[in-house]
Parts: sequence; C-alpha cells; structure tokens
Amino acid sequence: MSQLNLHEIIRQQQEQLAAMQAQIQALLAAQGGAGAGGAGTGSNAGSHMEVAKLAIFNGEAGRVGGFIMACRLYIKMKLRGNTVEEQIQWALTYVQGGSADVWKENMMDELESGETEYETVEDFFTSLRKEFGGGEEESVKAAELRKLEQGGKTMEEFVQEFKRAARGSGYEGRPLIEEFKREMNGGIRRKLMEAENPPASIEQWYRRATALDRNWRESRREEERLRKREVGGKQEQRQSLP
Repeated sequence: MSQLNLHEIIRQQQEQLAAMQAQIQALLAAQGGAGAGGAGTGSNAGSHMEVAKLAIFNGEAGRVGGFIMACRLYIKMKLRGNTVEEQIQWALTYVQGGSADVWKENMMDELESGETEYETVEDFFTSLRKEFGGGEEESVKAAELRKLEQGGKTMEEFVQEFKRAARGSGYEGRPLIEEFKREMNGGIRRKLMEAENPPASIEQWYRRATALDRNWRESRREEERLRKREVGGKQEQRQSLP
C-alpha cells in the first residue's frame, strides 16, 4: 500500500469518527424535549458521556499498556456498536511516529489483503502488546514496582499504587508478597508478621494492612482530639482562678 493511500484511509476513518460524534450530538439535541419527561436508559448512557482524547502512541514500550487501556475504555464508551474492523482502524489512527509508523503501514496492508484477520479487538491488542511490549515492558514495570515505598501515604493509597505497578510486572505469588512487605512501613509489616495467623495471600496482605493502617490513623486522630480537649480544659481552669 502506498503512503498516500495509507493517509487517505486514516483521514477517512477520522472523518467517519467525527461524523458519528456529530450524529450522537444531533440525537441528543433532538431528544432533549423527550428527555425532560423521562430518564435515559443505562444501555446508551455511555455514548452520551465525554471521554478524553487518546494520546498518540509512538511505539514506546513503557506506554503500550496505558495506550491499550485507554483504547479499551474509549471503545467501551463510544464504539461498542462498531465492527471489529472499524474499532481496529480507529485505534490505528493513534499509532504514529517512530517504528510505530512502519508497523502500522504493514498492519493495514495485511488487514486490507486479508493476510491478517482479528475476530475481536482484544486479539489486535494482543498483537500490539507483543510487538511493542514484550520483555521490555515487563522490565520497565518491574523496575517501577521495585522503586515504590509507602512513606507518608495511607495504606489505601499505597495499595492502589502498588497494584497499578504490579500489573504487567511479572511479579506474582510469593515474590509479589515479599515485594509488598518490603515496601510498606515497618510498623505495620511487623504487626502482621508477628500475628497469630499472618496473611497468606497478597489479597489478605492488602486487606489486613489497610485495616491496621486505618485503625492506627483513627487512633492518632482520637488521641489528638483528647489532647486538645485536655489542654483546653486546663486553660479554662487557669482562667477561672481568682
């Protein structure tokens, strides 16, 4: 396929997407009066929601996971009724720059010739991840995971950050638990390890560490309230002395 034809296909897909969005807006405007008399249904609520525009993916290994996640969200909210071919062509419009341009051109050639076919858009995402992710993405995620530490964050915040970094890092089972233990604050770690029945799975570590941290913080707040009340009472006593 020539570069001119490739750009023409991409331009057409972008125009189709813009036309679809315009149709959605027109339908919403037309239904405005009827909508005042009744609530919308859950089945089409997603198409009426604003979704942020995707960032361009240039083939950088550390970004492939985030790009795929953003594509999934947009397709779920805006393109669920489109064909698999249309969903894939839409995703390809955001694959630009660097080695990604060559891969995209080859992919579009293969799709047009029938050499490559995907039954679902998830099959396409698997190919995308294999091409640009591979072991390099896993190494990047593993390095990110190893750099984490709880510090001053609440356990709820730290657990969410840890889960995000662990996804796609290659860590699982006992190694994942050991990494979580290493990165949490020492006080909570010691209490859980010295408990009569220590956590056995990573989910148990998440849940029990969060509960301990929450109780400790609530206890600190209660002590602070009592201290202020005690100080206030002493000041009132001094003021009442003759």
